Amino acid sequence: MPRTPHIAIPDLTGNLAVVTGASDGIGRVIATRLAAAGAEVIMPVRSAAKGQAAVEHIRGQVPDARVSTRPLDLSSLASVGGFAAGLVEEGRPIGIFINNAGVMQPPHRQVTTDGFELQFGTNHLGHFALTMGLLPLLRERGARVTHQTSIAARSGAIDWDDLNGETGYDVMRSYSASKIAVGLFARELDARSRAAGWGISSNLAHPGVSPTNLLAAQPGLGREKETGGRRMIRLTSHLGISGTVASAALPALVAATAPDARGDQFYGPSRTTAGRPVLLGEFWKPLQSSDDARRLWDVSERLVGARAGA
Repeated sequence: MPRTPHIAIPDLTGNLAVVTGASDGIGRVIATRLAAAGAEVIMPVRSAAKGQAAVEHIRGQVPDARVSTRPLDLSSLASVGGFAAGLVEEGRPIGIFINNAGVMQPPHRQVTTDGFELQFGTNHLGHFALTMGLLPLLRERGARVTHQTSIAARSGAIDWDDLNGETGYDVMRSYSASKIAVGLFARELDARSRAAGWGISSNLAHPGVSPTNLLAAQPGLGREKETGGRRMIRLTSHLGISGTVASAALPALVAATAPDARGDQFYGPSRTTAGRPVLLGEFWKPLQSSDDARRLWDVSERLVGARAGA
């Protein structure tokens, strides 16, 4: 089995961290490590049962962990708005915010509550709306925001004329586009923060390849059994070709906590699919256009604002 490289996480006592997708997999590892370093961790979850199981698991690893859940469905802008409004009302500044949750390869085209293609609507628009809703709390603490993209964003493009995949839908093209959007949003958030003096740093990570539950049986998505791809990933993980769930969490942890990490940086495993977490030399080609990043921001504002009644 491949080993998990050691990384040192600084003392995070006094930090409030929010981690999406922390009920299992990579997100749960991230939440556990943050709690072990002293941060208070809020885990927004869609399933209350899975969330409670994650809390119990983390407290089993870190007995004094300060960790809690809140209800959040990233495929519903009403749910996103309610979650963000609740935290803003509590008024506690957020120091670390990790946009980690995602959906991958539903067996057929599906849409969010608001009518967006499920992968684009959840992976990007849900996190865009959530980040905008939490912006006052992020600005107050000068938060570090880390976004989780995927190696699927190494190639492909956003189809600006068909963001919802309504013509010629292809599940992998849509997934790739959603993860390209995540990367472009990460870069534009940092650019706008620097220009406007928000004090937020926004960077990007990718986990490589690991046997998470993204491709497991998920009846809620219409997938009754795990995909062949997940079975192959389990094998390559065992052989050390791809990573483990624990090792896949490390790039985002470094991006979110390392004292020398900065905004508009990109972290990933040293061998693309696995390895120690490193600062990558450059952004992948689909993530390099500042014009695309600005365009995505403007489109996202219109889409989210229109559905939210703004």
